[in-house]
Amino acid sequence: MAEMDTSSGGGKGKKHGGTKSKKHSTRVDMTPMVDLGFLLITFFMLTTTMSKPKTMDLIMPKDTENEKEQNKVKESTALTILLGKDNRVYYYEGLAQDPNASANPDFFHATTFANKGGIRDEIIKKRDEVAKTRNAKGEPEDVVVIIKADDDATYKNFVDILDEMAINRIQRYATVDISDQDKQWIKQTESANGAQ
Repeated sequence: MAEMDTSSGGGKGKKHGGTKSKKHSTRVDMTPMVDLGFLLITFFMLTTTMSKPKTMDLIMPKDTENEKEQNKVKESTALTILLGKDNRVYYYEGLAQDPNASANPDFFHATTFANKGGIRDEIIKKRDEVAKTRNAKGEPEDVVVIIKADDDATYKNFVDILDEMAINRIQRYATVDISDQDKQWIKQTESANGAQ
């Protein structure tokens, strides 16, 4: 608090034989301001939250040997996406459990992560096809995307494809180990396109 001595030793012009009082200088007490500063610092330290690390939630099913406990996927609602090297994305409709499925030239396709003409368009197309079928049959079917990453795929590509699932509101997707047959189809497509 500010303290000021305003006492005077008598009126002006009066000359008494009395003593003159000492004039004290103005003194500002900084204690309350320092207290307030520390209270504010303490308040903000205790109430603010530090930036949290941004992570992606990925729920994986538990491993089971019992086939009855495994999730079954219909061939007509499945879209399988393979992640390859050099930001390449391969896809086919269904699960391709038949090794001779690639005899059809329109079976296995290659694309990229481009916004137009890339994997996003294919996901939207499959989602809409399944939605039409579901509405026509009155069945609660949803598109299921199976994601398989090759050994040459990058972590960035895996995160990008998971982002595509969130962007396109795909509720059901799974990450699965890539099969030898899938690897062979990728190599055949790369060799046909002149890739190394």
